[in-house]
Amino acid sequence: MEFLIEYGLFLAKIVTVVVALMVLIGFIFANREQLKERVQGHITVTHLNDRYEQFKETLLEAVMDKHEFTRRKKQLAKEKKAEEKALAKKHKAEAKKQSEKSDAATSKDADTGEGELVSGRKRIFVMQFNGDIKASALSHLREEVTAILQVAESGDEVLLCLESPGGMVANYGLAASQLTRIRSAGIHLTIAVDKVAASGGYMMACVADRILAAPFAMLGSIGVLAQMPNFNRLLKRNDIDYELFTAGQYKRTVTMFGENTEEGKQKFQEDLDEIHFLFQHFVGEYRPKLDIDKVATGEVWFGQKALSLGLVDELKTSDEYLTNCAKDSDLYQIEFKERKNIAKKIGLAAEAGVESAVTRLFSRLAALRHQAQ
Repeated sequence: MEFLIEYGLFLAKIVTVVVALMVLIGFIFANREQLKERVQGHITVTHLNDRYEQFKETLLEAVMDKHEFTRRKKQLAKEKKAEEKALAKKHKAEAKKQSEKSDAATSKDADTGEGELVSGRKRIFVMQFNGDIKASALSHLREEVTAILQVAESGDEVLLCLESPGGMVANYGLAASQLTRIRSAGIHLTIAVDKVAASGGYMMACVADRILAAPFAMLGSIGVLAQMPNFNRLLKRNDIDYELFTAGQYKRTVTMFGENTEEGKQKFQEDLDEIHFLFQHFVGEYRPKLDIDKVATGEVWFGQKALSLGLVDELKTSDEYLTNCAKDSDLYQIEFKERKNIAKKIGLAAEAGVESAVTRLFSRLAALRHQAQ
């Protein structure tokens, strides 16, 4: 009897906590979209050349003789100082030569040269895009692209390390449009796929001047998918009526709860076919050598097969490409860091709290069941 009382009190606590959690979760989701619209933050820049050099020096210090490493370090410092002095002298001479030109066209060219690095080395701006079904990284991508286009010039390059299995059509369409801004500005765009760029992910990748892929990366899935459950028969068995009111013949073609007609299904399929046609046209515009009929079947191919089909241009990982480029180029990793306001921080903390509370409740319930047995 005592156990039943305790168990009843515990169930009452569960009901109270669950109701409170539902209210909290509702508040979080109600404000989530509003918080996303007010994305604020700042751009961070990491000089990858320095990072690679630091890795190298740390390892060499561990494996080389101490005195030999010290001599090497001094020699490199001396060489670097001499190189910087020579480059500064060269830059000063070039600046003087440009200042002596008086006509407007030449003056314009001189102004353009002001943004170049003193080293005269090629610049590569590196971005990361890890996509989910909603292309949530889009909000950061658009800020990063905007920042890069403020300083990038025709001789520079943008490298996007892309990972995405695809998702919502409109979201990935906008993400692809952000990348077209780079090409429209005359900046060379390279996209590297180490794991997967399928469906909407490949819609983004095909915009590139050059696509790199790891040997076992998955690419393609040039197709459109839509699915939903239908509970109409379940509602009928329980004598539940579902009423849907619309204005416009095709305002709603298929539903989850209503009885779907053949006409509605046909119109829904026509809409999918139209999206698929636009997808194929978009890919064909940027990859004109592709046999669209052969690759737009919704299939996914691994790197080697994707290369033979023309979906990618070279088999190479992003790490290999970056370390090779670091020898004669300056690499800058650009990342937009979102500033989380108090409301969002509370929301994230509440989500973590909800997960922890639910875990504890189920653990306690399992313990009581075990005790009862």
